[in-house]
Parts: sequence; structure tokens; C-alpha cells
Amino acid sequence: MNFASDNAGPVAPEIMAALAAANEGSAMAYGRDPWTERAVAAVREVFDAPEASVHLVANGTTANALSLAALAKPWDAIFCHMLAHVEMDECGAPEFFTGGAKLRRVAGPNAKIGAEVLRGAIGAVREGDQHSVQRGPVTITQITELGSAYTLDEIRDIAAVTHEHGLKLHMDGARIANAIAAAGCSPAEMTWKAGVDALSLGGTKNGCMGVEAVVVFDPALDWEITLRRKRGGHLWSKHRYLGAQMAAYLDDGLWLRLAGQANARMAQVFEGVAGIDGAKVEVPPAGNMLFVSLPRAAHARAFAGGAQYHLMEPDEGPDDAPILCRVVCDWSRSEEDVTRLLELWRG
Repeated sequence: MNFASDNAGPVAPEIMAALAAANEGSAMAYGRDPWTERAVAAVREVFDAPEASVHLVANGTTANALSLAALAKPWDAIFCHMLAHVEMDECGAPEFFTGGAKLRRVAGPNAKIGAEVLRGAIGAVREGDQHSVQRGPVTITQITELGSAYTLDEIRDIAAVTHEHGLKLHMDGARIANAIAAAGCSPAEMTWKAGVDALSLGGTKNGCMGVEAVVVFDPALDWEITLRRKRGGHLWSKHRYLGAQMAAYLDDGLWLRLAGQANARMAQVFEGVAGIDGAKVEVPPAGNMLFVSLPRAAHARAFAGGAQYHLMEPDEGPDDAPILCRVVCDWSRSEEDVTRLLELWRG
């Protein structure tokens, strides 16, 4: 019963089958293979963006860092939420890949940036002052680091403020499939039609072995990203194994079905914790991730029963001490897994 992370989940059978098929015989290297061609075409078709620049990489940190490097100059400020993955979990990769751009943290409830708060943060940068960083791109995370999601209207409002200042908007979409599946909108509606200029399209957390895509809706940046990916050491020679994953992931809506399964299991968790004494949900889950406080004794029972998830606070105090935890459902979690977890929590 692993609820620690969707990264801990297995590879979906369809993805594994695609990898096995791609492994037959030889193929041209460095992306000059039919699987990569199909993957790029699939991304463009799914997002209704036939001219988009699409570059496959192996992990989300790379996708974020390359995207921001293409949008920011070394002396720019990159505006992000204070809990954003680029700020908390990427070991300075955005700063490194941009050549020194500075992350400017923006506060906001539920790990979301508000449009007016963003306006103030951008305005506080001394544009034109050689002693200050200059205004650079904005990045938002969908789904956020607290399990919430930006609505389409919120994305549009943030994009409007961003573009009003002549800046670009990037979306860290490590879990964008979960957000799209929950919202019932099209991929285009959640991205470029809402004003997003660049997207890190996640696959690894949602059934792939390891593939993400840098998707930039301005084709003029294609060559720059091509060079940055190679220079940064992230152009795979055996690129077909990335292409095979992404092509299968997007084929016939597999990515949204997998995300829908993960979301459904999280909805089951959310419904179940409502009946547990001492449980307090921090933010209602918009997809497949939940932060909930539970009595220390409930966590002890769950861990003793084989459950795995992360505690976000020290495991100390009396049995009834509330301790915050993070629970994540990947696509493979079953109803039985969730039922058992809830039983252990209830005691």
C-alpha cells in the first residue's frame, strides 16, 4: 500500500508494451526515429498546437529548467510560488540552467499565486535599474504542491497580468493530466488558450517509466531549446525509448484514463477521512494528492499495517497529537488499497 508518491507507482502495461516494441531492432539515434516523430505529432495534436516546439527529456526538473532557461535571461527574476517545485525541490537547477536568474517567491493560499499579488510582486522589481534583477517569466504548478488546482479563470487572470508586463507564463505540468481529467476541459483550454506560453508536460508520475516534454507554444524558441537540451546533457542518444513512452501515453487518451483512475482513488480517500475522528483536511484535493492531519496513533496503525506515505511533521507527542501527512494515489492504486488504509486509520 504505497501512497508515498505517484513516482512510486509502476509503469502502465501499455507503456511497457510500447517500450518492448521499440526495443526490436535498431533505430536512428538522437531523436531521428519514428517513435519520437509520432510523440511530437501526438503532443501537437492533443494540444491543438500544430506549430508547438516539443522536446522530450527524462525528468521534470530538466523540463522545468530548460523551459525557464528559454524564457528568462540570466539577470531576470522568475516569479514562482514559495512552495513551487522549482523553489523547493530542484536543487537550484532553474538558476543553473538559466545562468543565474533569481527565483522571486510569491505567497498565496493553497500553494496558488493570485493575479493581484503577482501584479504587486512584478511591480516591486526595479525594472530598468542596473543594480536590480529585471522582470522575467512567471511559473505556476498544475496540480500544485498542496494538491489544489488553478481554475481556467485563475490561469487566464495570471496570464493577463504576466503578458501585461511583456513577460511569459510557464506551467509546471508534472500532474497536468490529473488537473485536466478533473476539470473536464481540453488540454488546449488549460494551456495556450488560457495564456500559457510554455509547458512542462509530465508523464513519469502518471504511468510512464521516465519521460516529460518541454512544450513551447512559440515555435521561434525551438532552436534555442534544441541547443540548450544538448548543451545541458539531456539529449538521449537512444531517444526512441522516450518517444515510445510519450506516443503510447497520449494514444487514445491513455494519459487521461490513468489520471482519472488516480483521481478516483483519491476521491475515495477524501470521502473516507471525513468519518475519522481527529482528521483534518488541509486543502480539498483537486486530483490525486491530499494533505490531511491525523492522530499520531492512526499513523502508527497504518505504518504497522504496511501503509507507506510521508509525514510532514515530526512523529512525536501523545497518541492523539495531530500530525500532517501527504497521501498520493498513483494510477495503479486499487479500491481495496484505499479501503484498507482507511480501516487502519480508523482503528
